[in-house]
Amino acid sequence: MTETGTQPTPPPAPERRRRRRGGRSAEQAMVPDVEFTSYYGRPVIKEPVWKEPDVPAYLFLGGLAGASSVLAAAAQLSGHRELARVSKVAALGAISLSGVALVHDLGRPTRFLNMLRVFKPSSPMSVGSWLLAAYGPVAGAAALSDVTGILPSAGAAATAGASLLGPAIATYTAALICDTAVPAWHEGYRQMPYVFAGSAASAAGGLGLLLTRPADAAPARDLAFLGAAVELAAKRQLISHLAATPGQSLAEPYEEGRTGTVLRTAEALTAAGLAGTLLATALRGRSVRAVSVLSGTALVAASALTRYGIFKAGQTSARDPKYVIRPQRARTPRRRRPTGPPP
Repeated sequence: MTETGTQPTPPPAPERRRRRRGGRSAEQAMVPDVEFTSYYGRPVIKEPVWKEPDVPAYLFLGGLAGASSVLAAAAQLSGHRELARVSKVAALGAISLSGVALVHDLGRPTRFLNMLRVFKPSSPMSVGSWLLAAYGPVAGAAALSDVTGILPSAGAAATAGASLLGPAIATYTAALICDTAVPAWHEGYRQMPYVFAGSAASAAGGLGLLLTRPADAAPARDLAFLGAAVELAAKRQLISHLAATPGQSLAEPYEEGRTGTVLRTAEALTAAGLAGTLLATALRGRSVRAVSVLSGTALVAASALTRYGIFKAGQTSARDPKYVIRPQRARTPRRRRPTGPPP
C-alpha cells in the first residue's frame, strides 16, 4: 500500500473515446492537434529569386504589348489609322522594354538564347521564350512598315501575325507564375489568366485613349471597357477562391499590408477608368479629350499596380510557412486506424 504524500500520483492516461463500427472499434484521441511551426521559422519553399522591379515590369509590359497588337489589328480593319499606328508602336516599345527587363533579370543575354535550344510544350518558360522570339520581329515589322510606309503588304501580314500571337503574349506569364510551388500563385491557376487578360486589355485600351484623338479612339474605348470589366470580375473570383482555401486563407497576402493597399488602389483606378470610358462614350465635344486622358492614365496605372501586387503577394506567401503547410494538412483526410475488438 502506498502512503499518501510519499509518492507522486501518476498522471491520468489521455482520455480516449471508443466507438464500435461493424464489430470493430476505433479510438479517437482527445489531444488537440499540434500547431505547426517550421524549423527555426524558416520558409518551407524557396522564395522566387526574380528581381524587382524587373519581373513586375516584364509581366506588365508583355501584357501591354500583346493586347496592343490585337487592338492595332482591330483598328486597322475598322479604318482607324491613327489608333492602329499608335498601337503598333506601343506594342513594339512595350515588348522591347519587356525584353530588356527579362534579360536584366537573367543577368546575361546568352541565358535567354540558351532557352531557345529546346522546345518543351509542358514548360511555360520554354513556350514563352519561343513566343517572345516569334512575336518580337513581327511586332517590329508591323510598326516599322506603318511608320515608314515601306512594304505595306508585308506590314499588313506582320500586323495579322502579331495579333494572332498577342493573346498568348499577354497571358502566358500567368501560366508561368502559376506553374510554381508559390501558394498564392499556384492555387489561383484557373482565375489568373483571366486577370492577366483583362489587365492587359484595359492597359492597351487605356494607352490608346491616352495617345489618340477621341474621334479615332472608338476601338480603344471598347477594349478598355471590356478589359476593365473582365479584370474586376476575374480578380474578385480569384480572391474568393483563395479565401476558401482549406486550412489557411491564401487571400490574405493579396488583402493585407502594403500589397493589399496596392491592389485596392489598382482596383479603384480600374473602376474609375471603366466609368471614364462610359462617360467618354456618352459625352460630345471638347470635354471628351480630358476624360479620355484621365481614364487612359488610370487604366494603365491600374494594370501596372495589379501586376506588381500579384508579384508581391506571391513573395509573401512563399516566405510564410503557414501558407504552404496548413492548406496541405487541411486537404489531407484524417485516417483513423481501426483496432481489434476490445477484450
